Amino acid sequence: MANKPSETTAQGTLQRGKACLRCRFRCDGAKPACQQCTRAKKADACEYDDGKGKTRTQILRETIVRLEQRIRELEDPEYVSPSVTLIDPHFHSRSNSSSSSFGSPESSYLSASHSPFPSGNIAILLLPSYNHLMPLEDSSAASPQGSWAPHQGIPSPSPTPFIPEVYFDEQQTRFQPPLELAQMLLDIFAPHSRQCGLEIHLGRLRDSLSLPTTEQRHPVLMNAIYLWACFISRPEPLSQHEEHYLRQALECLPDALASSDKTIDVIQASCLLSLYFLANGRLLEGSYHASAAASLAVQIGLGSRAPIDSQGWSTENIDLKPTLSDVRDGERILAFWQVYNLDRCWSVVLRKPCIIPDKSGSRQSIFCPWPQDIKDYENGHVDTTQPLPTIQSFLSGSVAPTGFSIPALRVKASALFASADCLAGKWTSTTKSPNFHEELQTLEHTITLFLSTLIPIDQLDAVLPEERHSLIMAHTLAHSATIYLHRSFAMDDAISFDKSSRASRACISVIKHISERDFAFLEPIIGPCWWTVADIVIRDLDTLERSWPLVDHSELRHDLGILLYAMTNLSTRFPIIAPAVSKVQKRLASQ
Repeated sequence: MANKPSETTAQGTLQRGKACLRCRFRCDGAKPACQQCTRAKKADACEYDDGKGKTRTQILRETIVRLEQRIRELEDPEYVSPSVTLIDPHFHSRSNSSSSSFGSPESSYLSASHSPFPSGNIAILLLPSYNHLMPLEDSSAASPQGSWAPHQGIPSPSPTPFIPEVYFDEQQTRFQPPLELAQMLLDIFAPHSRQCGLEIHLGRLRDSLSLPTTEQRHPVLMNAIYLWACFISRPEPLSQHEEHYLRQALECLPDALASSDKTIDVIQASCLLSLYFLANGRLLEGSYHASAAASLAVQIGLGSRAPIDSQGWSTENIDLKPTLSDVRDGERILAFWQVYNLDRCWSVVLRKPCIIPDKSGSRQSIFCPWPQDIKDYENGHVDTTQPLPTIQSFLSGSVAPTGFSIPALRVKASALFASADCLAGKWTSTTKSPNFHEELQTLEHTITLFLSTLIPIDQLDAVLPEERHSLIMAHTLAHSATIYLHRSFAMDDAISFDKSSRASRACISVIKHISERDFAFLEPIIGPCWWTVADIVIRDLDTLERSWPLVDHSELRHDLGILLYAMTNLSTRFPIIAPAVSKVQKRLASQ
Protein backbone atom coordinates (compact mmCIF):
# COMPACT_ATOMS: atom_id res chain seq x y z
CA MET A 1 0.00 0.00 0.00
CA ALA A 2 1.44 3.37 -0.97
CA ASN A 3 2.37 5.85 1.68
CA LYS A 4 -0.26 8.49 2.15
CA PRO A 5 1.07 12.04 1.79
CA SER A 6 0.11 14.65 4.33
CA GLU A 7 -1.96 17.76 3.76
CA THR A 8 -0.84 20.23 1.09
CA THR A 9 -1.79 23.76 0.19
CA ALA A 10 -3.54 24.81 -2.98
CA GLN A 11 -0.15 25.45 -4.59
CA GLY A 12 0.91 21.84 -3.94
CA THR A 13 3.37 22.56 -1.15
CA LEU A 14 3.15 21.19 2.34
CA GLN A 15 1.63 23.18 5.14
CA ARG A 16 4.05 24.65 7.67
CA GLY A 17 5.35 21.97 10.03
CA LYS A 18 4.21 19.04 7.85
CA ALA A 19 7.57 18.36 6.12
CA CYS A 20 10.10 15.98 7.60
CA LEU A 21 13.12 17.47 9.36
CA ARG A 22 15.54 16.15 6.79
CA CYS A 23 14.03 17.31 3.49
CA ARG A 24 12.28 20.58 4.39
CA PHE A 25 10.83 22.13 1.21
CA ARG A 26 11.13 19.06 -1.02
CA CYS A 27 9.23 16.70 1.26
CA ASP A 28 5.98 15.12 0.10
CA GLY A 29 4.93 14.35 3.68
CA ALA A 30 4.51 10.61 3.14
CA LYS A 31 4.77 8.45 6.25
CA PRO A 32 6.50 6.61 7.76
CA ALA A 33 9.15 7.85 5.26
CA CYS A 34 8.77 10.43 2.50
CA GLN A 35 9.72 9.63 -1.09
CA GLN A 36 12.74 11.96 -1.02
CA CYS A 37 14.29 10.12 1.93
CA THR A 38 13.34 6.74 0.48
CA ARG A 39 15.06 7.49 -2.85
CA ALA A 40 18.15 8.63 -0.96
CA LYS A 41 18.12 5.39 1.07
CA LYS A 42 17.64 7.46 4.22
CA ALA A 43 14.18 6.21 5.14
CA ASP A 44 15.32 5.35 8.65
CA ALA A 45 16.42 8.96 9.21
CA CYS A 46 13.07 10.45 8.10
CA GLU A 47 11.22 11.96 11.06
CA TYR A 48 8.51 14.58 11.52
CA ASP A 49 8.19 17.30 14.14
CA ASP A 50 4.45 17.71 13.82
CA GLY A 51 3.81 18.54 17.46
CA LYS A 52 2.21 15.13 18.11
CA GLY A 53 5.30 13.58 19.63
CA LYS A 54 8.95 14.13 20.41
CA THR A 55 11.68 13.89 17.82
CA ARG A 56 14.75 11.73 18.37
CA THR A 57 16.83 14.85 19.10
CA GLN A 58 14.37 15.98 21.76
CA ILE A 59 14.43 12.53 23.35
CA LEU A 60 18.23 12.50 23.38
CA ARG A 61 18.37 15.91 25.04
CA GLU A 62 15.87 14.94 27.72
CA THR A 63 17.86 11.77 28.37
CA ILE A 64 20.97 13.83 28.97
CA VAL A 65 19.08 16.02 31.44
CA ARG A 66 17.87 12.94 33.31
CA LEU A 67 21.38 11.56 33.49
CA GLU A 68 22.65 14.90 34.81
CA GLN A 69 20.01 14.86 37.54
CA ARG A 70 20.94 11.30 38.45
CA ILE A 71 24.58 12.34 38.78
CA ARG A 72 23.64 15.14 41.15
CA GLU A 73 21.57 12.75 43.24
CA LEU A 74 24.53 10.40 43.61
CA GLU A 75 27.00 13.17 44.39
CA ASP A 76 24.75 15.01 46.83
CA PRO A 77 22.50 12.79 49.02
CA GLU A 78 20.47 15.86 50.04
CA TYR A 79 19.71 16.89 46.47
CA VAL A 80 16.14 16.30 45.41
CA SER A 81 15.49 16.16 41.69
CA PRO A 82 12.49 18.03 40.25
CA SER A 83 9.29 16.13 40.81
CA VAL A 84 7.76 17.13 37.49
CA THR A 85 8.51 14.59 34.75
CA LEU A 86 7.56 15.23 31.15
CA ILE A 87 5.73 12.26 29.65
CA ASP A 88 5.35 11.70 25.93
CA PRO A 89 1.72 10.61 25.46
CA HIS A 90 2.46 9.40 21.96
CA PHE A 91 5.49 7.28 22.83
CA HIS A 92 3.64 3.94 22.63
CA SER A 93 1.97 4.86 19.39
CA ARG A 94 5.41 5.37 17.87
CA SER A 95 7.03 2.32 19.40
CA ASN A 96 6.65 0.33 16.19
CA SER A 97 8.00 3.06 13.91
CA SER A 98 11.28 2.57 12.09
CA SER A 99 14.42 3.38 14.01
CA SER A 100 17.49 5.29 12.94
CA SER A 101 20.13 3.43 10.98
CA PHE A 102 22.49 4.44 13.74
CA GLY A 103 20.25 3.09 16.49
CA SER A 104 16.94 4.26 17.81
CA PRO A 105 17.03 6.86 20.58
CA GLU A 106 13.71 5.44 21.68
CA SER A 107 15.31 2.26 22.95
CA SER A 108 15.21 1.35 26.61
CA TYR A 109 18.56 2.85 27.53
CA LEU A 110 17.07 6.32 27.15
CA SER A 111 14.85 5.73 30.15
CA ALA A 112 16.43 6.54 33.48
CA SER A 113 14.20 4.01 35.16
CA HIS A 114 15.43 1.27 32.80
CA SER A 115 19.10 2.25 32.72
CA PRO A 116 21.44 -0.69 32.10
CA PHE A 117 24.24 1.00 34.05
CA PRO A 118 24.94 0.12 37.68
CA SER A 119 23.43 2.90 39.75
CA GLY A 120 26.57 3.19 41.84
CA ASN A 121 28.69 3.99 38.77
CA ILE A 122 26.45 6.32 36.81
CA ALA A 123 28.40 9.32 38.09
CA ILE A 124 31.39 7.98 36.19
CA LEU A 125 29.31 7.73 33.03
CA LEU A 126 29.59 11.39 32.09
CA LEU A 127 31.88 12.81 34.76
CA PRO A 128 34.70 10.31 35.34
CA SER A 129 37.47 11.16 37.75
CA TYR A 130 40.82 12.08 36.25
CA ASN A 131 43.08 10.64 38.93
CA HIS A 132 44.47 8.02 36.55
CA LEU A 133 45.87 10.51 34.02
CA MET A 134 46.56 14.16 34.82
CA PRO A 135 48.95 16.79 33.44
CA LEU A 136 51.99 17.51 35.58
CA GLU A 137 51.80 21.29 35.55
CA ASP A 138 48.63 22.62 33.99
CA SER A 139 45.14 21.24 34.48
CA SER A 140 43.93 22.59 31.15
CA ALA A 141 43.84 20.30 28.16
CA ALA A 142 46.58 21.38 25.78
CA SER A 143 48.57 20.06 22.86
CA PRO A 144 52.21 19.78 24.02
CA GLN A 145 53.65 16.53 25.29
CA GLY A 146 53.39 17.57 28.91
CA SER A 147 49.64 17.18 28.84
CA TRP A 148 50.02 13.46 28.13
CA ALA A 149 52.23 12.64 31.13
CA PRO A 150 50.78 10.16 33.67
CA HIS A 151 50.44 11.21 37.26
CA GLN A 152 49.42 9.04 40.17
CA GLY A 153 48.14 9.68 43.64
CA ILE A 154 45.80 12.63 43.04
CA PRO A 155 42.59 12.03 44.98
CA SER A 156 39.43 11.75 42.95
CA PRO A 157 37.04 14.72 43.16
CA SER A 158 34.12 12.33 42.84
CA PRO A 159 32.70 10.69 45.96
CA THR A 160 31.96 7.61 43.88
CA PRO A 161 34.83 5.09 43.88
CA PHE A 162 36.56 4.77 40.52
CA ILE A 163 36.53 1.18 39.28
CA PRO A 164 39.07 0.74 36.44
CA GLU A 165 37.98 -2.85 35.76
CA VAL A 166 34.62 -1.61 34.50
CA TYR A 167 35.77 0.96 31.97
CA PHE A 168 39.40 0.13 31.15
CA ASP A 169 40.69 -2.35 28.65
CA GLU A 170 43.55 -4.30 30.21
CA GLN A 171 45.70 -4.03 27.11
CA GLN A 172 45.14 -0.39 26.23
CA THR A 173 44.30 0.98 29.72
CA ARG A 174 42.19 3.89 28.56
CA PHE A 175 38.68 5.06 29.29
CA GLN A 176 35.93 3.62 27.14
CA PRO A 177 32.40 4.97 27.61
CA PRO A 178 29.64 2.37 28.01
CA LEU A 179 28.23 1.08 24.75
CA GLU A 180 24.87 2.86 25.11
CA LEU A 181 26.52 6.20 25.77
CA ALA A 182 28.98 5.74 22.90
CA GLN A 183 26.10 4.98 20.52
CA MET A 184 24.17 8.02 21.71
CA LEU A 185 27.17 10.31 21.17
CA LEU A 186 27.74 8.84 17.72
CA ASP A 187 24.08 9.43 16.84
CA ILE A 188 24.46 13.08 17.80
CA PHE A 189 27.64 13.41 15.75
CA ALA A 190 26.43 11.58 12.62
CA PRO A 191 24.51 14.46 10.94
CA HIS A 192 27.52 16.74 11.49
CA SER A 193 30.31 14.47 10.24
CA ARG A 194 30.75 16.32 6.94
CA GLN A 195 30.67 19.63 8.80
CA CYS A 196 33.74 18.39 10.73
CA GLY A 197 35.41 17.18 7.55
CA LEU A 198 35.20 13.51 8.54
CA GLU A 199 34.02 11.26 5.71
CA ILE A 200 33.56 7.82 7.23
CA HIS A 201 31.11 4.93 7.05
CA LEU A 202 29.11 5.74 10.16
CA GLY A 203 27.04 2.55 10.03
CA ARG A 204 30.12 0.35 10.17
CA LEU A 205 31.66 2.61 12.79
CA ARG A 206 28.61 2.19 15.00
CA ASP A 207 28.58 -1.57 14.50
CA SER A 208 32.25 -1.74 15.46
CA LEU A 209 31.45 -0.47 18.95
CA SER A 210 30.13 -3.95 19.76
CA LEU A 211 33.24 -5.72 18.47
CA PRO A 212 36.28 -6.74 20.54
CA THR A 213 38.59 -3.85 21.36
CA THR A 214 41.24 -5.02 18.91
CA GLU A 215 38.74 -4.72 16.03
CA GLN A 216 37.49 -1.24 16.95
CA ARG A 217 38.79 2.10 15.75
CA HIS A 218 41.39 3.59 18.06
CA PRO A 219 40.02 5.52 21.07
CA VAL A 220 41.88 8.63 19.90
CA LEU A 221 39.45 8.87 16.99
CA MET A 222 36.40 7.84 18.98
CA ASN A 223 37.07 10.36 21.76
CA ALA A 224 37.60 13.10 19.16
CA ILE A 225 34.18 12.20 17.74
CA TYR A 226 32.62 12.24 21.22
CA LEU A 227 34.26 15.63 21.79
CA TRP A 228 32.55 17.03 18.71
CA ALA A 229 29.23 15.49 19.77
CA CYS A 230 29.48 17.51 22.99
CA PHE A 231 30.68 20.63 21.16
CA ILE A 232 27.83 20.75 18.67
CA SER A 233 25.37 20.25 21.55
CA ARG A 234 26.10 23.68 23.00
CA PRO A 235 24.46 25.09 25.07
CA GLU A 236 22.84 21.80 26.11
CA PRO A 237 24.14 20.07 29.29
CA LEU A 238 26.14 17.57 27.25
CA SER A 239 28.55 20.36 26.26
CA GLN A 240 29.82 20.43 29.84
CA HIS A 241 31.76 17.25 29.08
CA GLU A 242 33.86 18.62 26.23
CA GLU A 243 36.87 18.93 28.52
CA HIS A 244 36.68 15.27 29.46
CA TYR A 245 36.64 13.91 25.91
CA LEU A 246 39.25 16.43 24.81
CA ARG A 247 41.54 15.21 27.57
CA GLN A 248 40.87 11.59 26.70
CA ALA A 249 41.67 12.17 23.01
CA LEU A 250 44.93 13.93 23.82
CA GLU A 251 45.95 11.24 26.27
CA CYS A 252 45.32 8.53 23.66
CA LEU A 253 47.56 10.14 21.04
CA PRO A 254 50.93 8.67 22.15
CA ASP A 255 49.57 5.12 22.17
CA ALA A 256 47.89 5.62 18.79
CA LEU A 257 51.14 6.91 17.26
CA ALA A 258 52.92 3.83 18.57
CA SER A 259 50.41 1.59 16.75
CA SER A 260 51.40 1.40 13.09
CA ASP A 261 48.00 -0.01 12.11
CA LYS A 262 46.14 3.02 13.53
CA THR A 263 47.83 5.73 11.46
CA ILE A 264 44.66 6.70 9.60
CA ASP A 265 42.80 6.98 12.90
CA VAL A 266 45.50 9.35 14.18
CA ILE A 267 45.24 11.56 11.09
CA GLN A 268 41.45 11.71 11.27
CA ALA A 269 41.49 12.40 15.02
CA SER A 270 44.17 15.09 14.70
CA CYS A 271 42.04 16.84 12.07
CA LEU A 272 39.01 16.76 14.37
CA LEU A 273 41.06 18.07 17.30
CA SER A 274 42.57 20.82 15.17
CA LEU A 275 39.21 21.95 13.87
CA TYR A 276 37.79 21.95 17.40
CA PHE A 277 40.56 24.23 18.62
CA LEU A 278 40.32 26.51 15.58
CA ALA A 279 36.54 26.85 15.83
CA ASN A 280 36.97 27.92 19.45
CA GLY A 281 39.62 30.51 18.61
CA ARG A 282 42.48 28.47 20.10
CA LEU A 283 44.63 29.05 17.06
CA LEU A 284 48.05 27.84 18.26
CA GLU A 285 46.67 24.50 19.39
CA GLY A 286 44.63 24.19 16.22
CA SER A 287 47.67 24.95 14.06
CA TYR A 288 49.73 22.42 16.03
CA HIS A 289 47.36 19.52 15.38
CA ALA A 290 46.71 20.54 11.75
CA SER A 291 50.44 20.53 11.04
CA ALA A 292 50.84 17.19 12.81
CA ALA A 293 48.06 15.59 10.75
CA ALA A 294 49.42 16.97 7.46
CA SER A 295 53.01 15.95 8.26
CA LEU A 296 51.93 12.40 9.10
CA ALA A 297 49.91 12.17 5.88
CA VAL A 298 52.98 13.24 3.89
CA GLN A 299 55.26 10.88 5.80
CA ILE A 300 53.19 7.79 4.97
CA GLY A 301 52.66 8.86 1.36
CA LEU A 302 48.90 9.09 1.69
CA GLY A 303 48.50 11.40 -1.32
CA SER A 304 51.30 10.02 -3.48
CA ARG A 305 51.15 7.93 -6.61
CA ALA A 306 52.21 4.82 -4.65
CA PRO A 307 49.43 2.63 -3.21
CA ILE A 308 49.03 2.33 0.53
CA ASP A 309 48.85 -0.80 2.62
CA SER A 310 46.41 -1.79 5.34
CA GLN A 311 48.26 0.33 7.89
CA GLY A 312 48.17 3.40 5.62
CA TRP A 313 51.89 3.22 4.71
CA SER A 314 53.22 3.81 1.21
CA THR A 315 54.08 0.59 -0.63
CA GLU A 316 56.06 2.26 -3.40
CA ASN A 317 58.96 -0.14 -2.91
CA ILE A 318 56.79 -3.19 -2.35
CA ASP A 319 55.49 -5.44 -5.11
CA LEU A 320 51.86 -4.95 -4.17
CA LYS A 321 49.01 -3.95 -6.47
CA PRO A 322 46.63 -1.35 -5.03
CA THR A 323 43.21 -2.56 -4.02
CA LEU A 324 40.72 0.28 -3.70
CA SER A 325 37.49 -1.68 -3.77
CA ASP A 326 36.36 -1.66 -0.17
CA VAL A 327 35.22 0.96 2.30
CA ARG A 328 38.46 0.97 4.27
CA ASP A 329 40.46 1.90 1.19
CA GLY A 330 37.90 4.56 0.36
CA GLU A 331 38.21 5.97 3.87
CA ARG A 332 41.98 6.23 3.43
CA ILE A 333 41.45 8.32 0.29
CA LEU A 334 38.91 10.44 2.14
CA ALA A 335 41.30 10.80 5.09
CA PHE A 336 43.92 12.35 2.81
CA TRP A 337 41.47 14.88 1.43
CA GLN A 338 40.23 15.64 4.94
CA VAL A 339 43.69 16.72 6.01
CA TYR A 340 44.23 18.45 2.64
CA ASN A 341 41.15 20.63 3.14
CA LEU A 342 42.28 21.48 6.67
CA ASP A 343 45.84 22.25 5.59
CA ARG A 344 44.94 24.40 2.59
CA CYS A 345 42.06 26.42 4.06
CA TRP A 346 43.39 27.13 7.53
CA SER A 347 46.96 27.83 6.37
CA VAL A 348 45.48 30.84 4.57
CA VAL A 349 43.67 32.01 7.70
CA LEU A 350 46.64 31.37 10.00
CA ARG A 351 49.09 32.97 7.54
CA LYS A 352 51.42 29.98 7.57
CA PRO A 353 52.90 27.80 4.80
CA CYS A 354 50.99 24.73 3.70
CA ILE A 355 52.45 21.46 4.91
CA ILE A 356 51.34 19.08 2.14
CA PRO A 357 53.58 19.68 -0.92
CA ASP A 358 52.18 19.67 -4.43
CA LYS A 359 54.88 20.76 -6.85
CA SER A 360 54.33 20.41 -10.56
CA GLY A 361 56.49 17.85 -12.33
CA SER A 362 57.98 16.32 -9.20
CA ARG A 363 57.60 13.32 -6.95
CA GLN A 364 55.90 15.65 -4.48
CA SER A 365 52.81 16.04 -6.65
CA ILE A 366 49.46 14.81 -5.35
CA PHE A 367 48.19 11.76 -7.25
CA CYS A 368 45.48 10.66 -4.85
CA PRO A 369 42.20 10.00 -6.73
CA TRP A 370 39.42 12.52 -6.29
CA PRO A 371 37.25 11.70 -3.25
CA GLN A 372 33.86 10.11 -3.76
CA ASP A 373 30.85 9.61 -1.52
CA ILE A 374 31.34 6.81 0.98
CA LYS A 375 28.37 4.95 -0.53
CA ASP A 376 30.25 4.80 -3.87
CA TYR A 377 33.14 2.99 -2.19
CA GLU A 378 30.67 0.68 -0.48
CA ASN A 379 29.13 -0.20 -3.84
CA GLY A 380 32.54 -0.77 -5.44
CA HIS A 381 32.32 2.27 -7.73
CA VAL A 382 35.91 3.38 -7.22
CA ASP A 383 38.15 5.50 -9.43
CA THR A 384 41.38 3.47 -9.22
CA THR A 385 43.52 5.41 -11.70
CA GLN A 386 44.97 8.91 -11.55
CA PRO A 387 47.53 9.21 -14.37
CA LEU A 388 48.00 12.98 -13.91
CA PRO A 389 48.63 15.05 -10.78
CA THR A 390 45.17 15.54 -9.27
CA ILE A 391 45.30 19.17 -8.10
CA GLN A 392 47.84 20.48 -10.61
CA SER A 393 45.74 19.23 -13.52
CA PHE A 394 42.65 20.91 -12.10
CA LEU A 395 44.40 24.23 -11.49
CA SER A 396 45.78 24.25 -15.02
CA GLY A 397 42.22 24.42 -16.30
CA SER A 398 41.95 20.91 -17.72
CA VAL A 399 38.54 19.24 -17.55
CA ALA A 400 38.65 15.65 -16.32
CA PRO A 401 35.77 13.16 -16.58
CA THR A 402 35.95 12.54 -12.82
CA GLY A 403 36.05 14.74 -9.76
CA PHE A 404 32.45 15.97 -9.63
CA SER A 405 31.25 14.30 -6.45
CA ILE A 406 30.31 16.61 -3.59
CA PRO A 407 33.51 15.78 -1.62
CA ALA A 408 35.59 16.41 -4.78
CA LEU A 409 33.96 19.80 -5.36
CA ARG A 410 34.73 20.70 -1.75
CA VAL A 411 38.41 19.78 -2.30
CA LYS A 412 38.58 21.85 -5.48
CA ALA A 413 37.23 24.86 -3.61
CA SER A 414 39.99 24.46 -1.01
CA ALA A 415 42.62 24.25 -3.76
CA LEU A 416 41.37 27.46 -5.39
CA PHE A 417 41.23 29.28 -2.06
CA ALA A 418 44.82 28.39 -1.15
CA SER A 419 46.17 28.94 -4.68
CA ALA A 420 44.68 32.42 -4.86
CA ASP A 421 46.31 33.43 -1.59
CA CYS A 422 49.65 31.91 -2.67
CA LEU A 423 49.63 33.67 -6.04
CA ALA A 424 48.67 37.02 -4.52
CA GLY A 425 51.63 36.63 -2.15
CA LYS A 426 54.02 36.60 -5.12
CA TRP A 427 53.06 40.17 -6.01
CA THR A 428 54.44 43.33 -4.44
CA SER A 429 54.66 46.92 -5.65
CA THR A 430 58.31 46.43 -6.58
CA THR A 431 58.69 42.76 -7.54
CA LYS A 432 56.44 40.14 -8.94
CA SER A 433 56.68 36.78 -10.64
CA PRO A 434 57.64 37.03 -14.35
CA ASN A 435 54.55 35.01 -15.27
CA PHE A 436 52.31 36.64 -12.70
CA HIS A 437 49.65 38.02 -15.05
CA GLU A 438 49.48 34.76 -17.00
CA GLU A 439 49.09 32.76 -13.80
CA LEU A 440 46.46 35.19 -12.52
CA GLN A 441 44.40 34.87 -15.70
CA THR A 442 44.66 31.06 -15.61
CA LEU A 443 43.50 30.93 -12.01
CA GLU A 444 40.65 33.36 -12.68
CA HIS A 445 39.54 31.17 -15.58
CA THR A 446 39.67 28.06 -13.37
CA ILE A 447 37.58 29.77 -10.67
CA THR A 448 34.98 30.81 -13.23
CA LEU A 449 34.92 27.32 -14.74
CA PHE A 450 34.59 25.75 -11.30
CA LEU A 451 31.65 27.97 -10.34
CA SER A 452 29.90 26.94 -13.54
CA THR A 453 30.05 23.28 -12.43
CA LEU A 454 28.29 24.02 -9.13
CA ILE A 455 24.52 23.90 -8.70
CA PRO A 456 23.37 27.56 -8.67
CA ILE A 457 22.88 28.87 -5.16
CA ASP A 458 19.18 29.58 -5.77
CA GLN A 459 18.59 25.91 -6.65
CA LEU A 460 20.15 24.32 -3.57
CA ASP A 461 16.75 23.52 -2.07
CA ALA A 462 16.57 20.71 -4.62
CA VAL A 463 19.55 18.81 -3.16
CA LEU A 464 19.94 16.78 0.01
CA PRO A 465 20.76 18.75 3.17
CA GLU A 466 24.27 17.30 3.61
CA GLU A 467 25.09 18.16 -0.01
CA ARG A 468 23.53 21.60 0.36
CA HIS A 469 25.89 22.59 3.16
CA SER A 470 28.98 21.43 1.27
CA LEU A 471 27.86 23.36 -1.81
CA ILE A 472 27.30 26.51 0.26
CA MET A 473 30.89 26.11 1.42
CA ALA A 474 32.18 25.52 -2.12
CA HIS A 475 30.44 28.66 -3.45
CA THR A 476 31.78 30.74 -0.56
CA LEU A 477 35.37 29.50 -0.88
CA ALA A 478 35.43 30.07 -4.65
CA HIS A 479 34.24 33.67 -4.34
CA SER A 480 36.60 34.20 -1.40
CA ALA A 481 39.43 32.99 -3.65
CA THR A 482 38.67 35.85 -6.03
CA ILE A 483 38.79 38.29 -3.12
CA TYR A 484 42.17 36.98 -1.96
CA LEU A 485 43.46 37.08 -5.52
CA HIS A 486 42.69 40.79 -5.98
CA ARG A 487 42.46 42.52 -2.62
CA SER A 488 46.22 43.08 -2.20
CA PHE A 489 46.38 45.51 -5.13
CA ALA A 490 42.74 46.56 -5.34
CA MET A 491 43.45 50.11 -4.13
CA ASP A 492 45.93 50.59 -7.00
CA ASP A 493 43.96 48.85 -9.73
CA ALA A 494 40.35 49.71 -10.55
CA ILE A 495 39.69 46.34 -12.20
CA SER A 496 40.90 44.42 -9.16
CA PHE A 497 38.86 46.71 -6.91
CA ASP A 498 35.73 45.94 -8.92
CA LYS A 499 36.37 42.19 -9.06
CA SER A 500 36.91 41.91 -5.31
CA SER A 501 33.75 43.97 -4.70
CA ARG A 502 31.66 41.77 -6.96
CA ALA A 503 33.03 38.65 -5.30
CA SER A 504 32.05 40.00 -1.87
CA ARG A 505 28.52 40.68 -3.10
CA ALA A 506 28.35 37.13 -4.46
CA CYS A 507 29.23 35.80 -0.99
CA ILE A 508 26.47 37.94 0.50
CA SER A 509 24.06 36.51 -2.07
CA VAL A 510 25.00 33.04 -0.80
CA ILE A 511 24.22 34.14 2.76
CA LYS A 512 20.76 35.26 1.69
CA HIS A 513 19.97 31.66 0.75
CA ILE A 514 21.10 30.21 4.09
CA SER A 515 18.22 29.19 6.36
CA GLU A 516 18.20 29.26 10.15
CA ARG A 517 18.62 25.49 10.26
CA ASP A 518 21.65 25.62 7.95
CA PHE A 519 23.75 27.53 10.47
CA ALA A 520 24.03 24.46 12.70
CA PHE A 521 25.74 22.53 9.87
CA LEU A 522 28.11 25.09 8.35
CA GLU A 523 31.84 24.46 8.50
CA PRO A 524 33.92 26.68 10.82
CA ILE A 525 36.06 27.97 7.91
CA ILE A 526 33.07 29.90 6.59
CA GLY A 527 33.53 32.31 9.51
CA PRO A 528 36.94 33.64 8.37
CA CYS A 529 35.57 33.82 4.81
CA TRP A 530 32.76 36.09 5.98
CA TRP A 531 35.29 38.10 7.94
CA THR A 532 37.17 38.75 4.67
CA VAL A 533 33.93 39.70 2.91
CA ALA A 534 33.16 42.16 5.70
CA ASP A 535 36.58 43.77 5.23
CA ILE A 536 35.84 44.32 1.54
CA VAL A 537 32.39 45.79 2.20
CA ILE A 538 33.84 48.11 4.85
CA ARG A 539 36.60 49.10 2.40
CA ASP A 540 34.02 49.94 -0.27
CA LEU A 541 31.90 51.87 2.20
CA ASP A 542 34.87 53.90 3.46
CA THR A 543 36.02 54.63 -0.09
CA LEU A 544 32.60 55.79 -1.28
CA GLU A 545 31.95 57.90 1.80
CA ARG A 546 35.25 59.70 1.26
CA SER A 547 34.74 60.16 -2.47
CA TRP A 548 30.96 60.70 -2.61
CA PRO A 549 29.83 61.85 0.84
CA LEU A 550 26.41 63.00 -0.38
CA VAL A 551 25.51 59.76 -2.17
CA ASP A 552 23.20 57.27 -0.49
CA HIS A 553 25.24 54.27 0.66
CA SER A 554 22.38 52.40 2.29
CA GLU A 555 22.86 49.35 0.03
CA LEU A 556 26.37 48.75 1.35
CA ARG A 557 25.17 49.26 4.90
CA HIS A 558 22.39 46.78 4.23
CA ASP A 559 24.97 44.24 2.99
CA LEU A 560 26.99 44.84 6.13
CA GLY A 561 23.85 44.24 8.17
CA ILE A 562 23.32 40.89 6.45
CA LEU A 563 26.90 39.95 7.25
CA LEU A 564 26.47 41.01 10.86
CA TYR A 565 23.37 38.84 11.21
CA ALA A 566 25.11 35.79 9.72
CA MET A 567 28.32 36.28 11.69
CA THR A 568 26.46 36.83 14.95
CA ASN A 569 24.47 33.65 14.41
CA LEU A 570 27.63 31.70 13.60
CA SER A 571 29.57 33.13 16.57
CA THR A 572 27.21 31.39 18.99
CA ARG A 573 28.60 28.12 17.62
CA PHE A 574 32.15 29.04 16.64
CA PRO A 575 33.77 31.68 18.89
CA ILE A 576 36.56 32.31 16.38
CA ILE A 577 34.29 34.73 14.51
CA ALA A 578 33.46 36.87 17.59
CA PRO A 579 36.17 39.56 17.01
CA ALA A 580 34.86 40.19 13.49
CA VAL A 581 31.33 40.62 14.82
CA SER A 582 32.53 43.40 17.10
CA LYS A 583 34.32 45.13 14.23
CA VAL A 584 31.24 45.10 11.99
CA GLN A 585 29.03 46.33 14.83
CA LYS A 586 31.32 49.33 15.40
CA ARG A 587 31.38 50.19 11.69
CA LEU A 588 27.61 50.05 11.40
CA ALA A 589 27.25 52.20 14.52
CA SER A 590 29.46 54.93 12.99
CA GLN A 591 27.93 57.62 10.84
